[in-house]
Amino acid sequence: MTFSTPDVPQTVMALIEQMAARLEAAGLAFPDGFGHGTTNAFDEAAWLVLWRLGLPLDDLGSVENMPVAQTDRVRVAMLFDERIATRKPAAYLTNEAWLMGVPFYVDERVIIPRSLIAELLDDGSIDPWLSDETRRVLDLCTGNASLAVLAAMNYPEVSVDAADISPDALAVARINVERHQLAGRITLIESDGLAACPGGYDLILCNPPYVNAASMAALPAEFRAEPALALAGGADGMDFIRSLFPNAAAQMNENAVLVLEIGHERRNFERAFPHLDPLWFNTSAGSEQVMLLTREQLT
Repeated sequence: MTFSTPDVPQTVMALIEQMAARLEAAGLAFPDGFGHGTTNAFDEAAWLVLWRLGLPLDDLGSVENMPVAQTDRVRVAMLFDERIATRKPAAYLTNEAWLMGVPFYVDERVIIPRSLIAELLDDGSIDPWLSDETRRVLDLCTGNASLAVLAAMNYPEVSVDAADISPDALAVARINVERHQLAGRITLIESDGLAACPGGYDLILCNPPYVNAASMAALPAEFRAEPALALAGGADGMDFIRSLFPNAAAQMNENAVLVLEIGHERRNFERAFPHLDPLWFNTSAGSEQVMLLTREQLT
């Protein structure tokens, strides 16, 4: 007589570990395969498994021993099949990314939010350069409006302009502005740089396209899935910034500051602008990626 073996449900934690092993075996290794919200295979596997199962993304401990039925394991496996085959960032598969604990809608029309400026808004690093009179903020190259939303949340008294050259990006930005019920305080502006921005800003936040041409050519597939318009900064990564600096001071109030992210391009920045001496912020990625410049320095 032959006896069938009953299907024993796998736990959430065991499934996560299995899927993490699949990511590693497929050659997805940080920083090439990750970097869009996670830094290792386990974290990304946990994110995708929990999302697919409809479980809380921030409380693995409460569900790690929960059994997972065979049908749900199949659904999870199919999601990981897609992640590995397409090399699309996980956030494009879930249409959601988190920044400083705040969820944002994303799709292929925008880069996945990961700006280090978000850390500075969250920890108050920018606050010493602001005052009770700070009222108008510009988030230039807003993408999905994550920095605009975080600025509005952190500074309840300000109004925020969120500008981008891409109508597609602004369509995504609108989803996030409405999702967080900030349409009354955030104005979306289609603008090539500062061209259509009204000015009068006390604070400008800018995470522009700054990746140099050599780095663009070497990007892994996950980053090539993002809009090149939001990444490519020309031969040395400084093209957008060259167009920004001559016009920025005219858009800024007397005591205004510009907070600018340039990634790993500090050497190219200093070659292009040897006369500038910005203040560099400490971030989780070091102290050479985000700077502050005053209006006086830009005049």
